[in-house]
Amino acid sequence: MSIADLRKDYQQASLTETDVNADPFEQFGTWFEEALKADVAEANAMSLSTVNAEGRPSSRIVLIKEFDHRGFCWFTNYDSAKGQDLATNPYAALLFFWTALERQVRIEGKIEKITAEENDAYFHSRPLGSRQGAHASHQSQPIANRAALEEQLVAVLEKFGDQPPRPEHWGGYRLVPEKIEFWQGRSSRLHDRIVFTRNADQSWSITRLQP
Repeated sequence: MSIADLRKDYQQASLTETDVNADPFEQFGTWFEEALKADVAEANAMSLSTVNAEGRPSSRIVLIKEFDHRGFCWFTNYDSAKGQDLATNPYAALLFFWTALERQVRIEGKIEKITAEENDAYFHSRPLGSRQGAHASHQSQPIANRAALEEQLVAVLEKFGDQPPRPEHWGGYRLVPEKIEFWQGRSSRLHDRIVFTRNADQSWSITRLQP
């Protein structure tokens, strides 16, 4: 079979304008809970796309750690490639793809850093190894080999033991959405696409898009 012949006809569910919650955050919460109940692998994984100073896009998978009516949060090294992109161009896009439910959620908006207090609270809730790793890895920077990375970890263990503080260069971002699209796979590629767009008065407009 050739790659061109790989396809799946989506038939599990539908999505109409009357189906969706008028609040896109509530709608996202409903779908997220359904993904968890369906045991979707890595339901909290999302593709994060950023653009650098040269206008070149880059995508990677990160894990959502919190969402509410303010936006969608994740944590990382601020000096990483994505951190440098966001310092130059504070706009990004997120994509959730829950294959088992034949659903996608696309989110676009502006980025803001979360508070030091929020960063500290989450950092100290992480497993010890993850906290130590945040010190050991100079994310996105070249390194000679795995042994060199492990040597950096040993140095962190010797310096901080089991009480590593949060590094100043480590923390969270929040994407404040301007657009959220809910995509439900349908038969014959005639998918349902309902998009919420934020208005100047912070209300939301709801529109169906053609697939």
